[in-house]
Amino acid sequence: MLEEHHRKCPSIVIDKLKALRYSASTIKTYSNFLSIFFTYHYAYQPQEITNEMIRSYLRYLIQEREISESYQNQMINAIKFYYEKVLGGKQQTYFIDRPKKSKPLPIVLSQKETILLLKSISNLKHKTILTVIYSCGLRVSEIINLKLSSIYFEENKIHIVAGKGKKDRYVTIANRTKKLIQIYLKEYAPEYYLIEGQRGGKYTASSIQKFLKKQSYSIGISKNVTPHTLRHSFATHLLEKGISLRYIQYILGHESSKTTEIYTHITNTGIENIKNPIDDFDFD
Repeated sequence: MLEEHHRKCPSIVIDKLKALRYSASTIKTYSNFLSIFFTYHYAYQPQEITNEMIRSYLRYLIQEREISESYQNQMINAIKFYYEKVLGGKQQTYFIDRPKKSKPLPIVLSQKETILLLKSISNLKHKTILTVIYSCGLRVSEIINLKLSSIYFEENKIHIVAGKGKKDRYVTIANRTKKLIQIYLKEYAPEYYLIEGQRGGKYTASSIQKFLKKQSYSIGISKNVTPHTLRHSFATHLLEKGISLRYIQYILGHESSKTTEIYTHITNTGIENIKNPIDDFDFD
């Protein structure tokens, strides 16, 4: 493809994404994928691209490029956004069937591994970050966007503002977590966000991912540990303690209970206590 054929994502798309408060990562993803899509069809104006041309392009990506399921779905979502949200077109069925996305069980730490990890951290900021993520069941985006004004110490709760799905929720702060946060605040005195970079402003998700992975390997945890692993682990440990799925669903901010039900496939607690009905049969 010649350089002169390259097409940038229309600025109207980025403006629309920002107006609808899409995340920075989604804006970057959609703009990149639409740039690729329009460059492929460089001989046509976006409005001239037909439904059949879209289907043909997707078949090309799958059959010739052998793209992943994730890549295909991201491309579809970007195209749908442009034609349906930006141009105001009706929802169309011009796409080939999406592949069923495989759903591997999430990686979780045992309670012993979680304790080992949190106890091993000497850096106060790092310990506070991971403790809050785990004990409040937060997403990494929620911890880096957590403002000091959203922490209510007297009420032992944190207000998670516009988390995933744009829905607010409250989560409780454990006493141990609250004490750690108070120690951290005296030491670091952040101005606006609970966790801030060395020069102020938001801490980055990549920094959290890097030090968590390094710390995990240093203490012999071979699992691929990410910030989301702590969230999964927290939910699993709650379930193991007998907390209802409905309550766990609210804490995690899941819109659907089906998302929360995945943790029932991870925990084994209680299975050993289930009596097999055949033991009640008398047929000797």
